Amino acid sequence: MMGTRVAALASLVLAALWSGATLFFTVVVTRSAFRVLPTRALAGTLVGDALPALFMGGLATGAVLIALALPAAAPARATRIALGVIALAGCGVGQFVINPRLHRLREQLAGPVDALAAGDPLRIEFGRLHVASIGTLGLALVAMVAVTLALAWSLTREVP
Repeated sequence: MMGTRVAALASLVLAALWSGATLFFTVVVTRSAFRVLPTRALAGTLVGDALPALFMGGLATGAVLIALALPAAAPARATRIALGVIALAGCGVGQFVINPRLHRLREQLAGPVDALAAGDPLRIEFGRLHVASIGTLGLALVAMVAVTLALAWSLTREVP
């Protein structure tokens, strides 16, 4: 009983830390980068260089959540494993499928994306991949926030 409580508390802390870091990055850092840096291309480079840390952190956190959920009781275990898998999937697709495509696309560009005409196929593809990257990170974030809330609720119910 005590071991599963410690595992749940550790999971709560990890999921909350990753969620907080991801929210801070997406709400504060990205907006600030695009506001204060001299070009949108430079801001995009900063954000693009930081994303792998979030995706890899989400992969690690999701894996630990799944491992720590194994000794939990059946309903809690299934929920935590499912949310961990969703976080893993979102971060994995973002890091290993979408980000490499964005990187290859940037290498093809002669200049900043904003310099391309709105109908340019490369700009359209960049926009599509950008939206997909945001979607995968958002999916992982929703799963992590959900597991954080579920763990917080379950841990507060067990306190005498």
